[in-house]
Amino acid sequence: MDGSRPHPAPTGDRHWRTSARFATSCAVAFFGMTLLVDWDAHTLTAPRTMLWLVMTAAIFTILLPQRVTAGPGWLAVRGLVRRQVVRTDALVTVRQYGDVSAYLTLRDTDGRRLDLDPRILVTNPLLWHEPDTGVRRSRASGTLLEGIDVPERLRHEIDDAEARAVLRASGIT
Repeated sequence: MDGSRPHPAPTGDRHWRTSARFATSCAVAFFGMTLLVDWDAHTLTAPRTMLWLVMTAAIFTILLPQRVTAGPGWLAVRGLVRRQVVRTDALVTVRQYGDVSAYLTLRDTDGRRLDLDPRILVTNPLLWHEPDTGVRRSRASGTLLEGIDVPERLRHEIDDAEARAVLRASGIT
């Protein structure tokens, strides 16, 4: 043994599997319903079947959420086509765009950029822990120059959501 500690397993979005199953279910239901309607109308042909299959793939692609994982000093977002990774302990900017349909943009010292929905972090406090630790390290090292208030607002939002969940589970609200 080399004496080094093993790296902990990355933390992921605990709701991703459920969301992926929902996307799959919706796509399969759409494909089945369109085939059934076409078959019933006696208009089902090979080109129409291919059309429905392409549309089903498009629906699945739209509904499938990005997979977010985090580990010590990094945050990754993987979609169907690309994977984005940033070093959270070397962030330069953190920006949040929009209110209703908000998304976060993080950029590190290597010039890499990552975009994600902040609701993923709000609903996954364990996932939030790694980027939060990285943001604190970035602030301490002086690399985080823009958007210092964004992680603070997000931290308060996560704390508020957790407090509401505890109160709801205890029957107080």
